Amino acid sequence: MTEYSAIEMMICVAARELENGSTVGVGTGAPCAAAMLAQKTTAKDLSILFEAGGISPQLPEMPISVGDSRTFYKAAMAGSMGDTMEACSRGFVDYTFLGGAQIDKYGNLNSTIIGKEHRHPKVRLPGSGGANDFASFCWRTMIMTVQDKRRFVEKLDFMTTPGWINGDDSREKSGLPLNTGPYKIITNLALMDFEPKSKRMRVISIHPGYTFNDVQDNCGFELLCAETAEKTHPPSMGELKILREEVDPYRYVIGR
Repeated sequence: MTEYSAIEMMICVAARELENGSTVGVGTGAPCAAAMLAQKTTAKDLSILFEAGGISPQLPEMPISVGDSRTFYKAAMAGSMGDTMEACSRGFVDYTFLGGAQIDKYGNLNSTIIGKEHRHPKVRLPGSGGANDFASFCWRTMIMTVQDKRRFVEKLDFMTTPGWINGDDSREKSGLPLNTGPYKIITNLALMDFEPKSKRMRVISIHPGYTFNDVQDNCGFELLCAETAEKTHPPSMGELKILREEVDPYRYVIGR
């Protein structure tokens, strides 16, 4: 059996979600690795957009920031943050990858504070950056994160980035664009989506070596489970070879 790490599993699962010819807004780290892996395997015509303005580059190697010169290498456009966000708001970006310190059952994210008092939090986090814009305007938002009860919480300390808000049709009623919103959650334990009507988080695939109980035990709220939930296919030898030798040979991401 091929050996792989949890982060390699997450990257490979995420890469499989990106169709050829689609567009994806990414930051650095695991989301960028997933986009690069997809571009080098099943989605050769994938267009990658970076918050700082690199639009559809042919990444030679893993960038270390969204403004790294590598994010402009052979790009269709060396633009600005305004250009990237305009592309999102005009409906040109199919997917985005986000993360956060907390996520709730509706896919809302907190990357602002830990603690109940905004003026005096226990922890002050970086804030939104472009996350709110990406999640508000890209068609499908995917979240990559390690799963535990501290991150997957019943109630956020602060909502930085809107998901399905309060479930049902609350996102639509808030005025955000129709047919946008959280799409998939990729963790070290499972792949999840959102039940179409209630918009609650739902397990659709469980990674090898884990059970639904493991996934639930590492979550601070009740998860739904799809009737057709299956076992996630582990990374193939081919995926791992490209990931390790071409995408991230210096282990910036997979070496963590």
